[in-house]
Parts: sequence; C-alpha cells; structure tokens
Amino acid sequence: MTARSPAAPMRVLLLDAGLTWRGTQRQLLLLAIGLRDHGVEPLVVAPPRSPLLDACKLAGVATIARVMRGGLDVLAVRALRRIIRTWHPDVVHAHDPRSHALAIAALAVRRTHIPLVVTRRLATPPQGSIRHGTRVARFIAITAAVRDALHNGGIATDRITLVHPGVALPVAPGKRSWREECDWPTERVVTGVVGPLTELRHREELEQLIAQFDATTRAHIALVLLGGPSSGRMEIADIPVYRAGFVHDVAAALAGLELLLHPGGAEGLGTALVEGMALQVPAVAFAAGGVGEIIAHESSGLLVAPGDIAGFAEAVARVVADPSRRQALGEAGPAQAARFSAARMVAGTLEVYRGVTAGSTGTSLDG
Repeated sequence: MTARSPAAPMRVLLLDAGLTWRGTQRQLLLLAIGLRDHGVEPLVVAPPRSPLLDACKLAGVATIARVMRGGLDVLAVRALRRIIRTWHPDVVHAHDPRSHALAIAALAVRRTHIPLVVTRRLATPPQGSIRHGTRVARFIAITAAVRDALHNGGIATDRITLVHPGVALPVAPGKRSWREECDWPTERVVTGVVGPLTELRHREELEQLIAQFDATTRAHIALVLLGGPSSGRMEIADIPVYRAGFVHDVAAALAGLELLLHPGGAEGLGTALVEGMALQVPAVAFAAGGVGEIIAHESSGLLVAPGDIAGFAEAVARVVADPSRRQALGEAGPAQAARFSAARMVAGTLEVYRGVTAGSTGTSLDG
C-alpha cells in the first residue's frame, strides 16, 4: 500500500503485552488520551480481555486485540507487521519488554524506516545487543536512575530521553472510607502501603519493618496494603491490616488515607505517591530510584536512606504522632505533584516523537 499524505496527522502505534492493570497500563492510557487531545492518532495494541484494552475502549481510543505470548511469538510478529503495513504509523512505541522484542522483530524488514521508541522502567543495565541496538531510535527513561542505568549499559546519551510518568491529578474525588469498612477507631491513623512489600512473597520483609515500630506507633496506626493479593482483614504485630489488593478507583482509595508508605526498593517512579501528594496525603519512602526524585524531603513527605529500616520506622513514628506535621506535609503535596502531571508526560513524549520522525525517511514495510 502507498504511504499516507505527509499532511496527515501523526499516527502512533502503542504496544503493551501486559495482562494486568498496573502503572505501565495506566501510563499508556493517559498517553493515548493525551496524544489524541493533541491531534495525534493513537492505536493501542494489547492482549484480548486485558484491562488496558477495556479502558481504552471506554475512553474512545482505537484498539486492536492481539495475543502476545512472548518476544518470539511468530504469529504476534506477523500480526504486527500486517497492522504496520496497513495502518502506516509514523512511530511505534513499545511499553514493556515483551512488546519491545516483538516490535524489533516486526520492524526487522527491508526498507522499514519507522522509528521505534521504547519506554524503559527498570533501573538495571540493559541486556541483549539486538533489543538495545540501533534499531531503537530513542529510549524513554521514566526516572534519572533508569536513564543512568541505560547509559551505564552502553546506550548513547543522545538516544535516551528522561520523561517522568504522569498522573491525571485528581480533583475532589470521593473518599473511600477505610475506617468504616474495617471498623477502625478514630485514634488509628489510616495508612496506605504501596510498592513491592505489598506482595505476599515479601511478607517477611514487611513484618521486619513493622517490628521496628515502637509501641506508640503500633497502637496508633492501621495499614491498608494497596496491591498484591486481596485477602481482607488481618493483623501483623498487633497492628490491624487490610489487604485491599489492586484497586481500580485509585484516587478514592488514596483520598481515604491519612498517610502513605512506600517501604520497597527502587520500583519505577511511584506514581501512587504522586497521586497521594495531589490529594494532600503525605508519604514516607526510601529515597531509592525514582521515588527519591518526586518527594521534596521535609516539605511534601519524608525520605529515608535506602535500607535504613530503623530510620524508616522512626520517620513513620514522627508523622503518626504529629497531626499538625501530617497536615503541613499534605498541604505542600499538590504543588509538588503538579511537576508530574499527565500533561507534562504527554508533552515530553510527543517531543520525542517529533525528534525521531524528523529524520525518518518513510514508513514503507515489505511483508
């Protein structure tokens, strides 16, 4: 087929092979909606019955359902080639490792000049010369830590752009009443926990952290684990705990909290912390990876040196025991959260697209 008119709107093929609804999928949805609002035509390819596919349909974003079993899925590669050949995207943007590998294979065809953009979320050096070779026009690093890891792994600086994830900053959402749901007394500070320690496989690490809480903190805190499996009410070290699992109405879930903890390692940017700050929910977190980039220490939250469990417990004790401090930290949150808005993320990503297409020589694809 012939290529589209140069005057036509930019078209971007967005790929994600995830089967769950997590930060990656939320970011892709926000990006697709934002691109559309900028006059760009997004097309999202995701697995059938995936939450992302359903969310895009509800938002009016064009979608194609394709099974993507792995980076060597020949049928998926052929399907992507057909989509590219008939839809003529100006940019292909892969959002997870599986779709990254599939995109490399689908674009590995003679006279294919479509730029490939890959979002990288792991702060570890890249592996694989093919997947991280010159076929990728630009890597989008979601944090400075990810950017540095890519550079340390041999990726040239001019092929890496830092674009922080964005959050659709909530405006006056309804509040989920965790206190009523769990029948917790008013003296308990309702505290959310996000990050890897909410997973069952990290139960021992979570218990080690909680064991560091002093008696006063344990008597005045209640924990809501956001993420991981949903298993209802329980207790850890005499502290009431509710395993809420993955929640879809994240804004309402966060708005019902008084404090937010991120006791895990360097896992992406920690967009839940940004949303919490926007809702005036202060946070305590380890200053690891991207998490250390978003909280203004002693202003919108408290940061603790990575691995300092005793220091983390002490920081939690300070804010649990001091309502006025929680209020002051919360009030500073919205201004800090605005630095990580979805609008900024979309604008930064669109600038990447414009940069990689400026040198593009066409979008032909031989099948």
